This record gives sequence, structure tokens and C-alpha cells, in this order.
Amino acid sequence: MSFDLDLFVIGAGSGGVRAARIAAGHGAKVMVAEEFRIGGTCVIRGCVPKKLYVYASRFAGDFEAAGSFGWRLAQKPTFDWTKLVAAKEAEISRLSGLYAANLGKANVEIVQERAEIEGPNEVRLKSSGRRLTARHILVATGGAPQMHPEIPGIEHAISSNEIFDLPKFPQRLVVVGSGYIAVEFASIFARLGAEVTLLFRADRILRGFDDFMRDGLAEALAAAGVRQLAGVLPTSIEKTVEGLRVGLSNGGTLAADQILVATGRAPHTAGLGLEKAGVELDWNGAVRVDAESRTNVPSIHAVGDVTHRINLTPVAIREGHLLADRLFGGGIQMVDYDFIPTAVFTTPEIGTVGLPEDLAREKFQTVDVYQTSFRPMKATLSGGSERTRMKIVVDGDSDRVLGVHILGEDAGEIVQALAISLRLGAKKADFDATMALHPSAAEELVTLRTRTARYTRDQ
Repeated sequence: MSFDLDLFVIGAGSGGVRAARIAAGHGAKVMVAEEFRIGGTCVIRGCVPKKLYVYASRFAGDFEAAGSFGWRLAQKPTFDWTKLVAAKEAEISRLSGLYAANLGKANVEIVQERAEIEGPNEVRLKSSGRRLTARHILVATGGAPQMHPEIPGIEHAISSNEIFDLPKFPQRLVVVGSGYIAVEFASIFARLGAEVTLLFRADRILRGFDDFMRDGLAEALAAAGVRQLAGVLPTSIEKTVEGLRVGLSNGGTLAADQILVATGRAPHTAGLGLEKAGVELDWNGAVRVDAESRTNVPSIHAVGDVTHRINLTPVAIREGHLLADRLFGGGIQMVDYDFIPTAVFTTPEIGTVGLPEDLAREKFQTVDVYQTSFRPMKATLSGGSERTRMKIVVDGDSDRVLGVHILGEDAGEIVQALAISLRLGAKKADFDATMALHPSAAEELVTLRTRTARYTRDQ
């Protein structure tokens, strides 16, 4: 058969854009459809603007500590929310333009319309009604925030999509959720000066992360003024002349200017026509794919958060890149999902790679744990109460390092480098034999020689 295109990509986020560019580089005729803005969640309303707001929030602590290091501020610093929002918008617009320009340089055609699948090899552009055939179709539509329609008044709450562009800074913010999005925004707004309350169903924050890190971050958030109500959820939201009144499952109420619901994201697949084409979906709407990012319909593929595998931007990029290589460049490499580094950009931040202690103890017969908590050097002059935490999880039989977890300044930067050594099979003895860089927080990773605990699983 002859087709209009070799590859039609639905969604111009990180994964879709990378797949389109690589495919075009292999000589494929490629078109990308995007119904919102080029760049996707990460660039437009995700990790990029979030990190900019993280930087903004950290200046508060820097200003406070400056006097201890000999700086005299002429006047008390003040924060301008509208200026930050405008600066953020300028930067993401610049990045969105770069994404579009790079697609153009790669000879990828962009259409700013919603695309829907009509069959295994056919798509329809919704606004224009134009129909196109493609040898391969790639779904890279990402995810969308989940709200809770069963809560009366939920229409008064906002999601992480809207939090970046509020016309007025919320002096009283209620955040619902305990995952990384929830704790990151709680940290950001508390440090920018808001009164923040965190509501969540679980008994502690950040399910899935190492417990040593979770407990340390909970303490740091509390020190920053974040009120944490474990096991408490909103039951109603009422708009009043003074703002919002939030009813709570413990019988209490809260007054707020904004309520951010950050209880998770769902794959963005509704109305795409996937069922019409016979594509199998999971219970949560995620596109089911095999190890090659191929659905049960051989001509239709999916990468990134829409598959709900590992919802991280670099993972989507790698999946898209290797898919394009396989389809059009003769590539055979598969995505390696082991030892993926990740960070939680609170203040202090968490950087982690490999297994947390609890999962390591489930999978390995003997697990050795090395951990430490110490006052960072900067706090010795500033008098700050912050603590840095580090943990190394080791296979007690082979001495291979299974996971490294850090809570502290630049934890994400440190863990990115460590991910290389863990992928290469580094052992604890390799850490011990590595010369320390002094003075630094990271030197603790190579001087931490006293085992904290050893766990042996019953045979």
C-alpha cells in the first residue's frame, strides 16, 4: 500500500517530538499534530516551569542566610508573583518556539489541531476534517491531572495545569495529595510566603520512595511551615466572600484562597479513537504496549506517560528515540528501565536511583544498609536546622550497590552522576576505594563505611 505519511505523531511533547525528529532524520515523511502548545506537559506546564518556581522559592532562604555570611541587605526583599509568572511565560514560549523550529529543521510538518485515529493506518484532523493515511501512527499524548468529581464544589479547585498562572498569589493554599507534585508545590508556595496545608490519604508522604528520605522530607516541610494532615481528605469545597471553605474528613474545616488537587495523573487517551482502531487499553486508559512500544495493532505505537510505564520526561524521550530507530533506521536497541535516576524538587530536594530499602529486601536475600544524617556545611554559619540524609543500599552477597538515596542540596545533580556507576555494576568496595572530594556533601558517599543494618530474608 502507499500512504500519505510514513509516521503520524499525535502529541508534540518530549516523546513525540523526539520520535518525529529521529524518524525524519532516517528519511521518513513525518507529521505531528498538537492540539495545545508545542512542547507538551514538561515544557509548558510541568517540570520546566516548576523548576523555575523552585529556584524562585529558594531565594527566600538565601536572603535569610546572607547576613550570617557578612552580607547586609539594604532593605527587606519582597516577592512579586506577577513578575515571576511573566518571566516563566517568556521562557516556556521561547522553548516551545525552539521545539517547533527544530521540528521544522528536521522537515517534520506540524499541524496545530487535534488528531483522532480512524483506523490502523488513518487519522482525521478534527478542526479541518482532513484525513491522512500513515504507515505508522504514534500516540504520544501524555497524561492529564485527575480531579475528584465526587467532592461537592470540586469546580472551585485547580490542578497543576492552572497553578502556574494564577492571577493573584494565594496567601492560603491547600494542597491535596502526597506524591511528588503535591509536595513540590507545597514546598514552593510555603517558601514564597503562603500558608500551606497538605492533605493526604496515606500515613506519610511520597509512597514508593525510601522511608528514610520520606521521613526527612516530612520534617523539612514542617520546618518550612507546611502543615501536614495525614489521613485527612477534603469532603466539600464552598466558595465564600472571604475565599474558600474546605470541609475535612476529620470533621474540621479550613479556609483557603486556592485548593490545588495533586492526587495523580491519568493517561490522556479519551476520545482519540483508539478503541475504534482496536487498540487495547488498561483499566486506567493507558495504552498497552510491548517492550518495543507497539500496541496490539502493529501499525500503532505509544510512548511516554500515555502508556503509564515510568512517567518521566527522559523516559519518554528515550522511548521515542529508540522507536524511531527501530521503525526507520534498522535499530535493535531496547529501552533499559533499570537504574533510572529521578528527583523530587522540594527544598531540600530528593535525588534517588535504584531500589529503596524495602524493595531491595523483598528481592534480595541479604541487604546491607549504610545511612547518615548530618548538618550541611552551609548551615554551620547560617544556624539553619536543615539536615542532609544519605543512604546506600547494597546486595550483601555480591556487594553490588542496589540504590542510592539523597535528601539535600543538589541531590538531583549528584544522583545523575551516580546513575552511571550503578548501571555499570559498581560495588560498595568501589565507592570505598574512590577518593573523596573535600569539602563537599557528596564525599559522604565514599567515606560512609560503617554499616547501619544488615537484613537477611528467611529462606
